[in-house]
Amino acid sequence: MNPKLQSLKYILWDAFSAMLAWALFFFYRKVSVEQGRFDDICNVFHDSNFWWGIILLPIAWCCLYTMQGTYKDVFRKARLKELQMTFWASLIGVVVIFFALLLDDNIQSYRNYYLSFLILFLLHFGLTYFGRLCITSRTAHLVHTRRIGFPTLLVGSGAKAFKTYQELDSQAVYSGNIFVGFIKVNGSVDENLLSVMPCLGGSADINALIEKHNIEEVIFAIDDCDYAKINSIIRVLDRRDDVIIKITPDLRDIVYGSVKINSIFHSPLITINPRLMEEWQYSVKRLADIVLSFLALVLLSPVFIVTAIIVKCTSPGPVFYAQERIGYRGKPFKMHKFRSMYIDAEKAGPALSSDDDPRITPFGRIMRKYRLDEIPQFYNVLKGTMSLVGPRPERQYFIDQIVERAPEYLLLQKVKPGITSWGQVKYGYAENVDEMVERLRYDLLYLENMSIATDIKILLYTVLIILQGRGK
Repeated sequence: MNPKLQSLKYILWDAFSAMLAWALFFFYRKVSVEQGRFDDICNVFHDSNFWWGIILLPIAWCCLYTMQGTYKDVFRKARLKELQMTFWASLIGVVVIFFALLLDDNIQSYRNYYLSFLILFLLHFGLTYFGRLCITSRTAHLVHTRRIGFPTLLVGSGAKAFKTYQELDSQAVYSGNIFVGFIKVNGSVDENLLSVMPCLGGSADINALIEKHNIEEVIFAIDDCDYAKINSIIRVLDRRDDVIIKITPDLRDIVYGSVKINSIFHSPLITINPRLMEEWQYSVKRLADIVLSFLALVLLSPVFIVTAIIVKCTSPGPVFYAQERIGYRGKPFKMHKFRSMYIDAEKAGPALSSDDDPRITPFGRIMRKYRLDEIPQFYNVLKGTMSLVGPRPERQYFIDQIVERAPEYLLLQKVKPGITSWGQVKYGYAENVDEMVERLRYDLLYLENMSIATDIKILLYTVLIILQGRGK
C-alpha cells in the first residue's frame, strides 16, 4: 500500500482528463460555434492555443487540485465527497479559463458564450470524475476485501476493547483497520483480547509505538468511560496531524449527537479530525505566507538596511540574533531577529524581557516598540519554519515550566509558530511564566477558530498596533 503511487494515479488521470476535455472542447468550438469546414478542423493541430492548452492546463488543474487537498489521504476517499470536491474545483477552474482565455473570443452571440462554458464544464467535470470514481471504487473494494488496510492501535485492555475489536472485525463492510496490538491503560487485561493481538505497552509508550509501527489510526475503548485518562492521552496525540483518533461512544454521546455516521455499514465511532482547517485553507495560508513574506522583505529592504546599520553602530556585537525555539510538532529551529540586547545578555541564564529591562539597548527599545527587530523573521516564514500568523514560539526552558502548570500548551505545536498571534494582539508580550500561561488561552482560542478569515483579522490588528507604536 503505497500512498505516493496511489496519488500518482489520480494525478495522471487528472492531467489526461484535462488534456482530453480541452481537445474535445476545441474541436467542438471549430465545428459548432465557429462552423468550421473540415480543413479548418484539421488546422486545429496547427493552432498554438490548442497546444498551449494541452501543455499548461493540466499543470494548472493539478495545482488547483493539490491546493484543494485531492492528493492527500488517498486511501480513505468517499465517493460522494469526491463528487462534491470535483464539482466545485471544476466550476472554479472553468470560470477562470473562461474569463482568462475565452471571454474576448469572436463569438457571434451570448448564447454561444454560455453554451461554450457549459460544454467545457461538463466535459472536464464528467471526464475527471469518471476516472476518479474508478480509482476510488477500486481502492474501496481492496479495503472492503481486506487486501489493504490501515495500521491501528487499540487503547484499552478490557472487555470493551475486545468488544470493539469484534465489532470492527465482523462488519458487513470492512473499514480497513489492521490492529497491530493494544496498550494497557488501567485494570486487568482481557484474555480474549490477548488471544487476538499482543499487548504493546502502556500509555507512556504511545508515541514510540506510533513511530515504530507506522500507526495511522488510534481507537480508544477504555472501560468505565475514564474521560480523564482519555483526555490525558489525547493531549499527547493532539500534537500530531498524521494520526486519526477515534473513540467508542457511550449512550450519552449518542443522545447528545456527538456520533456522526460516515458510513451506513461501519461501527459508530467518534472521529477526532487531526486537521484544524480544510486542506485548501492550509494551501492558501502557505501561499500567502510565501507571497506576503517575499513582498515584505522587498518593500522593507530600505528599513532592513538602515536598521542593520544602526544596530551595528549603536552597540558592539552582531547585527542579527539567532535563538533556538520550538516549532511545529515540537521540532527546534533557529528564529532570526535584529539584536536588541547587549551581548551576553543571558550569561546568568534564560530570562524574559520586561519594560525596564537593562539588557535592552536604547535603539533596541525603539525596534521593539515598532517590532522592527522581527523583520528578519520573514526569512523564517519563507523557509517554512514559521508562519505569518500562529502562536509565538518559545524556548524549551520556558515550555517545560508552562507545561507543568498547563499541559494543554503542547496543543499549540499542532501548527507552525507565527510572527504574530491572537495572544500577541489580545495580550501582548509576556514578562514571566504566569503571563505566558495567561496568554495561552488566547492561542488556544486561535486553534479552535483557525481560518483564513481569522488570520486576516489578526494581521490587520497587528499592522494597527505597529503603526500606533504599541509594541513592547
